Order: sequence, then C-alpha cells, then structure tokens
Amino acid sequence: MATPAKNTICLWYNGDAEEAARFYANTFPDSSVGTVYRAPGDFPAGKKGDVLTVEFTVMGIPCLGLNGGPSFPQTEAFSFQVATVDQAETDRYWNAIMGHGGRESACGWCKDKWGVSWQITPIVLTLAIAHPDPDVAKRAFDAMMDMTKIDVAAIESAIRG
Repeated sequence: MATPAKNTICLWYNGDAEEAARFYANTFPDSSVGTVYRAPGDFPAGKKGDVLTVEFTVMGIPCLGLNGGPSFPQTEAFSFQVATVDQAETDRYWNAIMGHGGRESACGWCKDKWGVSWQITPIVLTLAIAHPDPDVAKRAFDAMMDMTKIDVAAIESAIRG
C-alpha cells in the first residue's frame, strides 16, 4: 500500500463521486483516478458494492470523493482556482465544465454539475489586479467585474487603458 498524502481534500458528493473524479481526470492535466472503495455490506443509505469513496488527484492535488448523500451540498466556500496561461486554455476548461452540465457565475467562477466551484483565472488577470499602478489594477478589476468567463483580450485592453 502506498503512503497516503499527509493532507487530502475531501469533497462530499451525492452518490456520484466516481463520475466526478473521472471527469476531472479527463479534463485537467496532472489529474487521475485512484482507488475506488466499495461498501463491504449494506448500510442505511445504500447496499453492498456501492461506491463509498474515490481517491483522485486534480492538477496534482490529492482528493477524496465521499458519497455522503444529499445532506451537505457544495458551496462557493470551497473552490478550485485554475491559473490559465491564455484564452485558449481558459476556454478549454470553462467549456469543458459548461459542456458537462456546469453553470456560469461571475468573475471567472463557475460550478460543475456536482456543485463544485471553479475559478478559471488567467494569470494576466491575477497580475493585473495586483499591478503596482493602482489605476491599472482598478481598470482590470472593473473589467473583470462585468465578466462571467474571463476575456483575456479585454483584460489586456484594460491594462493598456
């Protein structure tokens, strides 16, 4: 048995942790599905053989998907922030999430079909809103506030003024 990660993010799902893990593994680099643990016997919310937990990695981050039922839905209090290098990468991840039952939000945020929040954030935006010139930072921030998916060209335009 491999030594488990010292710290693992546990995400609660309503019975579809394995589907989510496989979607993440097929969508994001450095992502994979590990061991799928099944119930050894019947239990109040399920039966022998049902998937209990799934070990997976999302962009190098160890995670555990727990099929805990409907009691605790995902919220924006937790999100994956994905730093993208250009519009093509931004579009690829955004479109993958939207095309698989996701929902748009504001300022580069979206939710996948399981309710997990994602921030698809071009590096140019992160650098712009931390720019040492407060006018540049404000222009970039104001431009972002009007967006759902981040438009890299619009952020670059805001930087230039």
